[in-house]
Amino acid sequence: MLGAVLLFAWLVATAPGAISPLLLPSPWSVAERLASGLVAEGNLWPYIGVTALESAAGCLVGLAIALPLAVLIYRSRWVSAAVIPFLGATQAIPAIALAPLLVLWIGYGLGAIVTLCVIMVFFPILVSTVVGLRHLDREVVEASLMDGAGSLARLRLIELPLAMPSVLAGVRNGFTLSVTGAVVGEMVMGGDGVGMLLTSQRDRFDTAGMIASIVVLAVMAALVYTFVATIERRWSLTRPNQ
Repeated sequence: MLGAVLLFAWLVATAPGAISPLLLPSPWSVAERLASGLVAEGNLWPYIGVTALESAAGCLVGLAIALPLAVLIYRSRWVSAAVIPFLGATQAIPAIALAPLLVLWIGYGLGAIVTLCVIMVFFPILVSTVVGLRHLDREVVEASLMDGAGSLARLRLIELPLAMPSVLAGVRNGFTLSVTGAVVGEMVMGGDGVGMLLTSQRDRFDTAGMIASIVVLAVMAALVYTFVATIERRWSLTRPNQ
């Protein structure tokens, strides 16, 4: 319903003589650009593929770093005392603001863009996982200790499964942000993805093309979000049977 209302308002705002197409093109112009880029000419797909690759690489590396560090923070008081204050300070710094520094440290191109994606993904997963582990049912964890379960077995069979809702919530938020990281990285640090395409369209005052590219990015982020949310729902349904 809300989508229909917004589309109607868009149609009214872009009626002939209402507003310049340079400021806001009609929905039909944007739909035509999308159809051309995705179907007729297919020239959007290479850009989408590059951005998706950068985003996926950032997701995998960010997850691989965040999960072990979260477990270490949970298990070690020394690590927790050392990392948590630093983590709180870094949370106040927008990750996107680090892009110019990454250019100086790493340079332009794929490596710097993936690094920015990793930063965007890392913090939501780390924070959610630590919160989930720290709010486990202590009686269940202590019972596993009494049964003689080893550290790795306890983590794999008890702690991580119980904390999985929080872990997946962090993964959902972090993976969705990876698309933002990839686009911002391309706009600041170069690249061949949708972010670079947006920059080119901006320089040409191609408003319809920019909106079409933004729609593509929104769909990419929505697909990532929906994919992880589906895993969450399936986990919640199968968990009682474990």
